[in-house]
Amino acid sequence: MVNVAAALDEAGLTNPHVREYVEHWAEVTGAARIEVVSSSDDARLVAEALEAGELQPAGEGRYYSRSYHKDTARSEERTIVATNDEAHKGVYNNWRPAAEMKELLTSKMRGQLEGRTMYVVPYLMAPQGSPLERFAAGVELTDTRTVVLHMIRMARVEVSYINELADPDSFVRAVHVAGDLESHGQGTPEDQRYFVTVADERTILHFGSSYGGNALLGKIAHGLRQAAFDGWASGEFLSEQFMLLGITDRETGRRYHVAGGFPSASGKTNLAMTLAPDALGDRYHVEFYGDDIAWIWPGADGRLYAMNPENGVFGVAKDTNELTNPTALESIADGTGTIFTNVAYNPSTQEVWWEGKTPEPPADTTGWLDWKGDAIADRSESEAGAPWAHPNSRFTTTLANVPNVAPDFEAPEGVPLDAIIFGGRTRDREPLVRAITDVAEGVYDGLTLGAEATFAADGLDGQLRYDPMSMRPFMSYAEADYAKHWLDIVGRASDQPIFAHVNWFQRDAEDGHFLWPGYRENLRALLWLVQLKNGEVSGEQTPVGVIPTREELDLTGLDVPEADLERILSIDTERWRQEIGFREEHLRQFTGLPEEIWEAHRRVAADLGEG
Repeated sequence: MVNVAAALDEAGLTNPHVREYVEHWAEVTGAARIEVVSSSDDARLVAEALEAGELQPAGEGRYYSRSYHKDTARSEERTIVATNDEAHKGVYNNWRPAAEMKELLTSKMRGQLEGRTMYVVPYLMAPQGSPLERFAAGVELTDTRTVVLHMIRMARVEVSYINELADPDSFVRAVHVAGDLESHGQGTPEDQRYFVTVADERTILHFGSSYGGNALLGKIAHGLRQAAFDGWASGEFLSEQFMLLGITDRETGRRYHVAGGFPSASGKTNLAMTLAPDALGDRYHVEFYGDDIAWIWPGADGRLYAMNPENGVFGVAKDTNELTNPTALESIADGTGTIFTNVAYNPSTQEVWWEGKTPEPPADTTGWLDWKGDAIADRSESEAGAPWAHPNSRFTTTLANVPNVAPDFEAPEGVPLDAIIFGGRTRDREPLVRAITDVAEGVYDGLTLGAEATFAADGLDGQLRYDPMSMRPFMSYAEADYAKHWLDIVGRASDQPIFAHVNWFQRDAEDGHFLWPGYRENLRALLWLVQLKNGEVSGEQTPVGVIPTREELDLTGLDVPEADLERILSIDTERWRQEIGFREEHLRQFTGLPEEIWEAHRRVAADLGEG
C-alpha cells in the first residue's frame, strides 16, 4: 500500500482535512503512487506526457491530445445532482439521494487505481483574498495526467492555497476516475459513467470520462454546479454560465462591465473576446475577463460585483478564425502552452486544423490525421466530406495569454456590473437589443431565455429550446428557489445593473441572409445599452422592453441596408404573442415560482394585448 503520509509530507501539504481525504480515496481506489502537483510542475508533466504519447507537439510550446472517440462531450443525461433533501430536486438537475450516489460511485471507483498514480491537484477558483475565497478552494484527485495539465491552465493550482485556508475544512472534495474508457459502454443501456455533485456535502464524484467538462472538476462541476448551490445555500452570491467583459470609453475615461448568458452556439465566447470595430477603435477599448463563468455578489457600496473564477479558457475550436475571433487565435499562438483536443493533426509538420480555421482544409492531405487518428488521405469517396476535427474540439489556454485581457482580471474584489444581458440564437422575434429596467422582468426574461433548436425536428415550428439564464445543464437546486435567489441578490443592490436581451442572428425570411453583420460590430448594441443606463439616450418603449431608435445606435463606418435596420430595430407583435404562450407553458414546470415572476409575465402579456 502506498505511503500517503510520506507523499504528502514531501509535497509540503499540511492541511489535516485534505490529508484525511487523500488517505481515504487512496485506500478506496488502491492507488500505487501519490503525486501532489502545483503549477510549477507543468513543464515536467508536459515532458512526461509527451514521452508517454499522451500529448503530441503542435508547434513550439503547443500540444495536441486526442480523446477516446466516444468521449468527446459532456453528457447531461449522466450528470446528477445529489443531496440529502429531496426539496432540492428540480426539473433539470437529475436529482438523486446523496447516500445512494455516494455508495454507487465509491463501488465503481474501488480498486480502479491499482498500479497507477493518483494525482492530487489543490486549486482555487478565485484569486486569493476574494470575498468568495472560502467557496473557491478545492482538491481534485485524478488518475489522468492530461487532466492535471488542463487544470493547471484553468485554475490556480498551488499547495500553499490549501494549507492557508482560514477554515481548513472548507474545500470541495473532487474525485475523478476515468478508468478504462473503452469499457464503460458510452451511449448504451449499460453505460457505466456517472458525473455526480453531492452539493450539500460539497463533494464531486465523476467516473468514466476524461473529457474536459466531465474531468476538469474545478471548472463546471465546482465553478458552476457546486458554486451555484453554495451561493444559494449561503445567500451570498450567484454562480452563472456568463461571459464577462469590460469597455473603456477613452473620451470620457469611464469603464463599464457587462456580464451575460448565452445558450450553446449563440456567440458567448466571440462576444467575450471581441474587439471594438475599426471605426470605433480609437475611442473604445474592450477588455476580456472570461467567456464561461461569472460569480456575482452585492458589494458594500450598493453595486453588484462580478469575477471570472477561472484562470483559463476552454474554447471550442470550430469556426474560430481571424474574422470570428482574432483574439482567440492570438491566445493560442506558439509559445502559449495551449493544449488542443480532438482537432485534426499532422504529426509530420506539427500543424493543427479545424473546420472554419481557414475557408478550405489544407489541399495537401499528406500526413494529416482526423480527430480519431485516421489518415485523411486514406478516406474513401463516401468519407470525403466527413469533418476533420470533432465539432466539439477544444483549445485550453490561460487568461494571461489573451492579448486584451483586463489588467485587473485577477483583482480579488471583482469589478462592478453595469449590465446583465441574455442572448439566444433566433432568426426572428428578438430584435438586435431590447433593454429591461425592471429587475423582476429582467429575471423573468432570463428564465425564459431560449435559442432555436439545433435541428428543426427538435421542437414545434418557432418554439425555442428554453435554457434559463443559460444554466439548464448546470442547475443544482430547484428552479423556483433559483428565481427567488436571483431576485434577492439583485434586489440587495441599490445601484442595479440594467438588463437586456440581444440577438445577432436575425435572418431575412426570403433569402436567409443575416440582417446584422455581428462579431466586432456587436459592441455597438452594448454601447447603446450603457448609454441608456446613463440617461444619455431614451430609446423607444415596446411591450417587451426599450429598443434603440435608428438615430441612437452608433453606426459610424457601418453600412447596413435601411430595410434590415428597420427589421432588427422593431418588434413583431404577432410573433411575440405566440412566444408568450410558449413561455407560460415553460414556466409552469417550475412549482412555486415567485409571484414577482408571474406578475412580470402577466404584465408583458397584457402589454402585447394577450391578457
